[in-house]
Order: sequence, then structure tokens, then C-alpha cells
Amino acid sequence: MKKPTFLFPLAVAILIVVHGLLPQTNDSEFDIKAFSELPVQVGGRINPLDSVARNTLLILSARQRVITPEGKSLSPIEWFMDLTMRPEVADTYRVFKIENPDELGIAGLAQTGQRYYAFNDLVPYLEEITRLFRGIESDSRQRSAYEKQIAELYGGLIRYHRVMRSFHPIGTPERMDRLTDEYENYLALAEPALQALHRRHSGKDYDAALLNRFMAFSDDYSELSRTAYLRVVPPPAPVDPMDDWKNVGLELVDVMQGNELSSYVMDYSRLTTAYRSGDAEAFNATVAEMRERFRADFPGRIGRVQFERAFNGLQPFSLSMQLYVFVFLTVCVGWLRWPKELGRAAFWILAIAFAIHTLGLLARMYIHARPPVTNLYSSAVFVGWGAVLLGVVVEKFHRNGAGAAMASLVGFSTLIVAHHLAMSGDTFEMMRAVLDSNFWLATHVVVITFGYSAVFLAGALGIAFVLLGLFGKRFDKAAAKSIGGMVYGIICFGAFFSLLGTILGGIWADQSWGRFWGWDPKENGALMVVVTAAIYLHARWGGILRERGLMALAIFGNIVTAWAWFGTNLLGIGLHSYGFTDGGFFWLSGFALSQLLFISLALLPWRFWNSPFGREKFGGTRRKPGGVIG
Repeated sequence: MKKPTFLFPLAVAILIVVHGLLPQTNDSEFDIKAFSELPVQVGGRINPLDSVARNTLLILSARQRVITPEGKSLSPIEWFMDLTMRPEVADTYRVFKIENPDELGIAGLAQTGQRYYAFNDLVPYLEEITRLFRGIESDSRQRSAYEKQIAELYGGLIRYHRVMRSFHPIGTPERMDRLTDEYENYLALAEPALQALHRRHSGKDYDAALLNRFMAFSDDYSELSRTAYLRVVPPPAPVDPMDDWKNVGLELVDVMQGNELSSYVMDYSRLTTAYRSGDAEAFNATVAEMRERFRADFPGRIGRVQFERAFNGLQPFSLSMQLYVFVFLTVCVGWLRWPKELGRAAFWILAIAFAIHTLGLLARMYIHARPPVTNLYSSAVFVGWGAVLLGVVVEKFHRNGAGAAMASLVGFSTLIVAHHLAMSGDTFEMMRAVLDSNFWLATHVVVITFGYSAVFLAGALGIAFVLLGLFGKRFDKAAAKSIGGMVYGIICFGAFFSLLGTILGGIWADQSWGRFWGWDPKENGALMVVVTAAIYLHARWGGILRERGLMALAIFGNIVTAWAWFGTNLLGIGLHSYGFTDGGFFWLSGFALSQLLFISLALLPWRFWNSPFGREKFGGTRRKPGGVIG
């Protein structure tokens, strides 16, 4: 019975991994994969179109699938192709998520009883939405929940139309079908029109009709230069591929200066014509030509772009989340039945999940060419990774399931946090100048974040101690001592890294701002983590607190660390307030209240502890010499 019991959950985990790594099937004749790898510049960095599509859809819909009116499920890049090349079709897709439409105060909008809307559904209310947006608080930090919802809807509509215009001007279906002809006519008119313009300025006779036709083009393209979201035209090689990318509108307007039109502009018009007419052969040939041209001009960049597209498709952090849930469930079942066999299985599944998590972290470092922590999203990914690493180590030595269960819980929770942070846009955002130091990002930020990981894992183990002590039928004195030792060791680790990270941060602050310490909210938060860990260690060494008190203090460390990590960012003040969210107060408050509940449970009298450990304590003296709390 032991061997099958061990192999069954392991086999299920392997099936989860294989299913997650299988490439998604695509029955389209169009080479969507190659199209999704085309490079563009947005947000100061080169992205594959696949990343742009995913980030845009996440911002608008908070999901990465689109259901058409016919019930077909589209991937982000398929939706993006319709948005940019068949906008009249994309306008029928429900991609705008409105959380509480009945609170917007727009008559008729809330009567549909739905949360997702197509652009065509919102057309009758565009003027009203614009009017409401112009009347809200200009400072985003001072907006109410209602005003934030108005701002998100208005901003989503603007982004939708800017992304739609990334490849070419948008017009009637007839115009969209003949974009290549339009550009050729524009180029043919350019030289004689410029001559006519010169003659007009010189007071000579000129062809007014010809000049008017050309100016109509230039006015349209000038507007496009201000609204097109993506920069799709790279500079001529050989130059730094990060410099001087242009959007289509700017490139078309430059024709008025006598410049040649980039072949990329003509290529995107051909792609649109081919896609709209269903000519997959012409579409695929054009995509292949564009990829090869970029590869020849910038050979050092195409590999990174293609790798990012593959990374997006694999979604390693989503796969890790699924495995962390499975680890937690396996450990919980193991505590009820077959603890040794299921404990071994949980350990190896945790190791597999950690390996995938690690690969995802390394992939982000390669794509971004940065250390692992550069913004709040990446810090959430790294905190979970660090907690799981420590959990694997302690589980390897103690083999009681607690390390695996709590590490998987922290890993899953932090990846969920990261998932929600990704809703705000590109997670590979460019660094602010004051943060643009790979050395300090790799030392101060990584070290202090590792300290946060340790304190969170210690707090999670404290929760496990409390719950097992209250309800665990096998939780005896040996198990309590084992978890207590794990918490102590991890707190020591966390105290060291938190202190070292805080000191390194002070050195960086001295180099950047000319002072080592300034009582900034973020600095105070880091100090609070160090002080909390120090209080725990002194309470244990001095015998001030015993089992329950120490666990309560470890759980309290979760509140302090969450405040240092997230809470200080909610204040919107201080030198460390850049690049962080101003939302999340509700979730942070809920987390703090949940930890206070566990602290309350930890301090319940011994008679409520139904485990063998609790009954043993209840049978003896309730107050031990040298210990204030149990």
C-alpha cells in the first residue's frame, strides 16, 4: 500500500505539469505564433506583440481569454489581431470589465445585468462617460471608489482606441481593405504636393486640388502620430535598437520632410489586407519577411523577444500555483492518513513546483536583464520563491509536513498577489533613474526581500502550530518541539537578512540622497521587521514567552512584514513611494485581521487545545516557571 500511496499524488502532479507545458493548439491557417513574436517598443522596452496583447487584455478584462458572440474562445493575440486589423469585429467582443455598473449612475448601462461589455455596448454612453470623467477628482490618490471606477473605464476606452490604431489609421471597412493603395497614393502625391506647397508660399500658381488631397492625408496621419500606442518602426541598423523607434503616424508624417517610408509600415498594411481577405499565404509570407529583417538588423534582440513570447505561453507561475495547492492538499490528507508516504510525495511535488518557480524567476531575469526584484510584482514573485526555498530546506530535515504545507501556502498566496498586481500592465516596466542600479537591486533589494520571505514563512508555521495544537490528533510534544525549532531557525535567518538588507539600503540611500537614514515610511517599515524579529529572539532566549506566546509573536511578524512590504506604499508619501500601488487597503486590512484572529487562537487557554500536546499541557500546570505566556 505504501508504494502506490506515494506514487499516485506524484503522478497527478506530473500530469498537471505536462498539461501545463503542452503547447496550445491553433487550427488557424495564419501563422499566429510568428506574428505574436514581432517586436514593438512600448513602455521604454522592446516587447513581442504577444506581451502587448496579454497586458492590454488584462487591463481591460482582468483575464486572458475573450469569448466571441458566437461562443468561440480567443487567445489574447487572436483578439489583438482582430482589434488592430478587423476593429469592426473586435468592437462586438465583451472585453470591458465593469465591476459595479449599477454604481456608475449611467441610465441604461446597469440594466443589462452583466459585468463585461463590448465597445458597441458602450457607444451610446461615451459622451456621458467622458462628462463623468471630467468631473472627478484630478489627483488619483484622492479619488473615491466610484471615481476610480469611472477613471478605469475612461482610461480603458482610451487605451482600447490607441492600441487599435497601432498599425495604421482606422476608418471604414473599405478604407481598411485598401490601406496599401492608400499609402502608395500618399507617396505618389508627396513630391508634387510639396512642390505645390512651395509654389503657394512663393505666391505662384499651384494645383490646389492636389495639395488639398495631400493635406487631408497629412492631417489624418498627424492625428495618428499622437494616438498610436505602439512604436512599431525600428531605427535603421546599425544603431542601438532601443533608440528612436517611431509609431506609424510619425513615420508617415516624416514623408513630408522628404524621408522614405519604412518598409515596416507597408508590411503592416499588407498584413491587414491579407488578414481581412483571408489570404493566409500572403499574411504568413509577410510576417516571415518582417521577422527575418529584424533578425538581420538586430541579431542580439530577436532571441530575447522570442524567448519572452515562449515564457508568456508557458506561464510558469500559474503552473506553480496549481502545484502549491496540490502540495497543501496532499499534506493535509497525509495528516489524516498515510502521513509518511503522502509526506514524501508532498516534498517531491513541492520540489517540482519550486523548480518551475525558479525557472520562471530566471526567465524574467533574462528577459529584463535585471536582478530578480525590480518592482512590487517581482517582489511578490521573489518573496514566495524565498519562502518555498526555506520550506524545502526545513522539510528536508524535519519531514513532518508542516514546512511543505506552509511553504506551499505562502508560495501560492504571494503568486496570487503577483497575479493581481499584473492587472496594472507590463510587469517588466522600465526602472526609474534612482533605482537604475543592478548592483544595489541585486544586494539590498534581494537581501531584504529574502528576509521578508523568512518572516512570512515563520508566521505561517506559527499558524500551523496553532491549528494543529487546537485540532490535530497526532500533534504531540515532539511535533510541537519540531515546529518550534523550525520557527526559531527561520526567524534567525530572517532577522539576519532583514538587518543586513536594511543596512545595505542605508548605504544606497547615502549614495543616492546624501543621507543614510531619514525616517522615511519604507525605512521605518524595514526597521519594524528587524525589531519584531529581535523581540522574538530575546523573548525566546530570556524565557519571557513559551510555545504559544512565541507562536503568537511569529504570527504578529506577518502583520509587521505585510505593512513594511505593502502598507507603506499605500501612504503615497516619502522617497520610496514611487512605482507602487495606491490600492489594496481593503486586502491588507483583511490580512491583518486574519492574523489577529490566529493570535487570539494561539492565546486560548490550554483546555481548548484538543491535540495530545494540548491535553498534556492542560493536565500539568498552566503557568511554567520563566514563561509569562504558556
